[in-house]
Amino acid sequence: MATLEAHCEETEKALGRPYREVHLWLDEFFMSKEYGARHRRKKHHEQGIQEVIRLFGEEAGVAARMHIITDLKEEGWTEKDRFPRDEREYVAMGLF
Repeated sequence: MATLEAHCEETEKALGRPYREVHLWLDEFFMSKEYGARHRRKKHHEQGIQEVIRLFGEEAGVAARMHIITDLKEEGWTEKDRFPRDEREYVAMGLF
């Protein structure tokens, strides 16, 4: 699992900023008892990116997409696979 620091380094290298607030927001449910490792289903999809854009701005949406793609690849997703639209589709795709 990519760490907060790894996500920040990736976006700082690509975008010139770490976007720590975006990575923290995306992983908000990681420490919850209800979701834990399955927290990605809550915000790691297109709907989550749109919320990041609303909250933090357009470039933050790019940082969010980078974060999500990194995490999806850890779950076996490839760029040939469709990008999940929302939580329902994320789960239907067998991602957790």
